[in-house]
Amino acid sequence: MSSTDRKSIFQSSPILIFSILAVISLAIWWSALASSFALALRDDQYTHLLLILPVSVALIFMDWKSPEPATKSSFGIGSSLLVAAAFAFITARLGAISLRPEERLSMNMLALVIWWIGAFIFSFGTRALRRALFPLCFLFWLVPIPQWLLNPIVRLLQEGSVTSARLFLAAVGVPVTVDGTFLTIPGLTIEVARECSSIRSSLMLVVTTMVVAQMFLRSAWRKAVVIALAIPLSVAKNGLRIFVLAMLSTHVDRSFLTGRLHHEGGVIYFVIALVAVCLLIWVARHGEQKRKFTE
Repeated sequence: MSSTDRKSIFQSSPILIFSILAVISLAIWWSALASSFALALRDDQYTHLLLILPVSVALIFMDWKSPEPATKSSFGIGSSLLVAAAFAFITARLGAISLRPEERLSMNMLALVIWWIGAFIFSFGTRALRRALFPLCFLFWLVPIPQWLLNPIVRLLQEGSVTSARLFLAAVGVPVTVDGTFLTIPGLTIEVARECSSIRSSLMLVVTTMVVAQMFLRSAWRKAVVIALAIPLSVAKNGLRIFVLAMLSTHVDRSFLTGRLHHEGGVIYFVIALVAVCLLIWVARHGEQKRKFTE
């Protein structure tokens, strides 16, 4: 087969080329992908992993156009990413660097995402990349956050939740003292434990906000502002949850501390925060439309 024939195949069958590269990736990283999904099913801190791949695929198809032939530069960029992904896999597999099992999983998933992005560029070109940049970058959420990074995030959420709850309590005139992650009000001391940090709902809120902002906003800086505000909103909704539980347990019934509202009521506050995010997006979208009309 001549070089001209090979070039013709690459240019006329980008979907076929991408499919082949995707099958290769599944053969290499199937164990890592399965381990990540298993982690998401057994550990609340990683539940968001289950949403990333279907959301990314859906976003790509929503804005899909007939692919144009990839250029020489696309082959170069795509090939470089494919080589980098393969190198990362080999490094993790051979134990060239000392890694904990969780860190090896994160490195393998990072390599898989880089391979997919490289395969996309190699097959469809840089023009298609510009259209699919967000959903492709969104795939990086598939990389499980290693514990050395997750632990300080959880700690910050704990401390933020304590501060938020203290402000809610002070706002209604309840005397409160804080000692680390402990809140003390008359008749009750609450510990905001790691399990109460709302890491799962916080990550879900940020991920959801990113998708909704991408779908409904055009301005990059407005998207960034809304996504950034999702973080304090997440802390505030957890503080509100602690505040409500404290008030109900001290003024209504002590059983609220161990009841269903405590263990299963997180979805209520997630919805409250999500409504607030939607309002922010509505305001930002209204600003975009108003600016468009005035131009």
